Amino acid sequence: MDPIIQVKDLSKSFGSNVVLSDINMEIGRNEVVVVIGPSGSGKSTFLRCLNLLETPQAGDITIEGRSLMDKGTKIEEVRAEVGMVFQQFNLFPHLKVIDNIMLSPMKVKKWTAEAARKKAMELLGKVGLADKANAYPTSLSGGQAQRVAIARALAMEPKIMLFDEPTSALDPEMIGEVLGVMKDLAREGMTMVVVTHEMGFAREVGNRIVFMEQGRILEISPPSELFDQPKHERTKAFLSKVL
Repeated sequence: MDPIIQVKDLSKSFGSNVVLSDINMEIGRNEVVVVIGPSGSGKSTFLRCLNLLETPQAGDITIEGRSLMDKGTKIEEVRAEVGMVFQQFNLFPHLKVIDNIMLSPMKVKKWTAEAARKKAMELLGKVGLADKANAYPTSLSGGQAQRVAIARALAMEPKIMLFDEPTSALDPEMIGEVLGVMKDLAREGMTMVVVTHEMGFAREVGNRIVFMEQGRILEISPPSELFDQPKHERTKAFLSKVL
């Protein structure tokens, strides 16, 4: 495995509440890692630590050989290569769809408006929303808004995409359209870390599944092993309730 992300002895607490405890793992380039587990197990906090939206108390995170805990590392440069899609879409309501997508490449990467617009239209085509370029976010369905959010993250040409329960705020009939875009990204070789409750997606797309409980990783296995022959009793109990 060619690791693009390395996590070593990662721990995070909020006051006396230990949210992550001694997390160790490597994520390979072009790998899709799906993180599952009960609510409150630390999945989202783990994801947010990967681009320092949350600061760990201990341990280290290395992305392409650069330690996020090293004070000499320019975090904004690392974040520019790590796209993130949240549960809520976080689109700017006063900006048209295309302007939402153009904003970061122009501000952060100093692209011209022409280059940013060309990229934005290419990405809107990719997520099936080229006809919504001049719409405002308030006119979009939840599934459309989340696909725009994915396009916005891709506009920065990231090497890694993080997805924090991207379908949890969607009505059931809109989930498939967002998962479809994510499946396309996986097929194209995008390195992805996905926190989700969508077990069908995890089984189909994940190269490895991570099961977390109470801030710890209890099991990491390929989908066929974890879903069909889980090793840990807690994994078995969890899957018996969600499958």
